[in-house]
Amino acid sequence: MPRTMLTDEHWLKLVIILRQIGIYNKPNLRLTIEGMLYSVRIGCPWRDLPSEFRQWNSVFKKFNFWSVQGKWLKIFEAIVQEPDMEWLFIDGCYVRAHQHSAGAATSGDEAIAKSRGGNTTKIHLSVDVCGYPVAFEITGGNVNDSTTTPQLLAQTPEAETVIVDKGYDSEALREQIVEQGGKPVIPRKKNSRKGNTDLDRHLYKLRHLVESAFARLKHFRDIATRYDKLERNFTSVVALVCIFIWLPM
Repeated sequence: MPRTMLTDEHWLKLVIILRQIGIYNKPNLRLTIEGMLYSVRIGCPWRDLPSEFRQWNSVFKKFNFWSVQGKWLKIFEAIVQEPDMEWLFIDGCYVRAHQHSAGAATSGDEAIAKSRGGNTTKIHLSVDVCGYPVAFEITGGNVNDSTTTPQLLAQTPEAETVIVDKGYDSEALREQIVEQGGKPVIPRKKNSRKGNTDLDRHLYKLRHLVESAFARLKHFRDIATRYDKLERNFTSVVALVCIFIWLPM
């Protein structure tokens, strides 16, 4: 039997949330989700899923069906309970798109675009004081980090302090944070006349928490390299991994 990832304690917690969104604990449900986690963890094609996890097509169809319904995002939103929003860290990270991710039979770009690294996708992530993901957005690799920040902030209006790097330096972003009742910790660029005399450098050093969150996400090879053709399925993959990270809490 291949290695599984869900302990009994984590499964009991997850199955309660699944029931809340209309997924009931039918026979083989746990094994089906273990198969999804296995595929995402090692980055194998669905057809190469070990037979111990049931027929590969059954596992994929269930994952794709829940993805179409947006259930993975709903589970993620449900499992993020009482995050510590004293500090909110935001950053973006590139993901190289594998050649198998090309050729989707859709009219959109499926969040794959040209950047310095070739065809890439970008994950825009916000994490709380403990470094746990609280919101994310998926875009093409050519999208500037600051473009998606308003959406991330809108999902976390209770953040007391928002810490980002100088790539997000803009007065519009600072104003949005203040309007939401927060405090911005954003270093200004070298050509700024105002300078960084008011920057909380001690707090800014803690920004490694969001970088560590990306490192945890990329332990899963299906995120380290994007294989999914559809944006919705890659979004579901990221949501599934974020759910797994939250389960021990």
